[in-house]
Amino acid sequence: MTSDYGQSGNQDRERIVITGVGLTAPNGNSLAEFRSNLLAGKSGVVPYETRYMGDVLAGVCNFDQLKYQKRRDLRRGTRVGSVSVYCAHEAVADAGLDWENVERDRVGVYLGITEHGNVETENEVYEISQFGYDTSVWTHHHNPRTVANNAAGEVTISLGITGPHLTIGAACAAGNAGFIQAVQMLRLGEVDLAIAGGVSESIHTFGIFASFQSQGALARHEDATKASRPFDMDRNGIVVAEGGGICTLERLSDAKARDAKIYGEIVGYAMNSDATDFVLPNATRQEQCIRQALKKAGLTPADIDIVSSHATATEQGDIEESKALRAVFGDEPNVAINNTKSFIGHAMGAAGALELLGNIPSFEDDMVHATINLDNPDPKCALDQLVVNHPRSKTGIRCILNNSFGMLGINSVLIVKKFEG
Repeated sequence: MTSDYGQSGNQDRERIVITGVGLTAPNGNSLAEFRSNLLAGKSGVVPYETRYMGDVLAGVCNFDQLKYQKRRDLRRGTRVGSVSVYCAHEAVADAGLDWENVERDRVGVYLGITEHGNVETENEVYEISQFGYDTSVWTHHHNPRTVANNAAGEVTISLGITGPHLTIGAACAAGNAGFIQAVQMLRLGEVDLAIAGGVSESIHTFGIFASFQSQGALARHEDATKASRPFDMDRNGIVVAEGGGICTLERLSDAKARDAKIYGEIVGYAMNSDATDFVLPNATRQEQCIRQALKKAGLTPADIDIVSSHATATEQGDIEESKALRAVFGDEPNVAINNTKSFIGHAMGAAGALELLGNIPSFEDDMVHATINLDNPDPKCALDQLVVNHPRSKTGIRCILNNSFGMLGINSVLIVKKFEG
């Protein structure tokens, strides 16, 4: 273990901490509810009907859309905007900020997304099809709904933020990417408070279901709660999910000055590219990304207590990540590996954020949530440290490594450490 745990080589940089959490997941609309259901083994996957395809399975969120928005806001905006607004408001409230006195031009919004505009475009094409494709009925809200910065932009309007806002298109690595962007902007002094994470409205586009089905990668099961099966021989694909995980991030000095609650400290991160294929992952590049994040954090594999795996329940994806994890952590028996997609499906742009947040309470409760639906482990995914079907007690949890990988070979890793003064 390094002598300056998590700070080796980083002494000249501001320490960045998480001070507020807002989320909606298919099995919870707050961190407490989400965590409780993860420890209880409760899935959020349900039967779902989508246009042209009929019955599928999906991870569906059921948050109160009217808690922070009026009906006219919902009519004008987007589903991903609504998810973002809900989660951002929840994070700000949870952080205990004196929001009326926050300098809004010093607040930045950085949200990772997988894709955007598909839902709105599909809906409008369908709508005009009912009128003989008469484009005069095409909504004048279409352009602001489909611009790539929509999710973060809707947050700025709702919260009156006048600082910078960005969405980061990073496929299914986007949740981590949102946090990474926020860390960089805080360290550069561009903002004093960052609202960051990942969001997704993916289940509202039939195209994503149809595409996964055409690839033979859309999960089916007679019991919806058992459909998402990472690392299992009986897996048959991805369960598409929606959701959002957003945090307030601050420099440690600012958080301490206002005596803020601190959930954890971001001590390391890395992003890289496979440069090999549109959809097939590359274990070598994933391993490289994990090692880069550890190096930046000044940590060794033995310092990591929990690895939150990305595994999506696709055969090649699970196998390649397992290779990378064995290469880095194979000799570390005290590392616990788990998977959140087995509970909620694949929340795309929100996946990395939700998977990290579902593990952060481990710092306080000394529990590692399981990977559920793992009844027939794939020998090619053998991981001795995998927490299977039941949560595990683990005292002294100090460091979580969060994997999040995406199409076109984009990889991201984020490391969060328990704050210890």
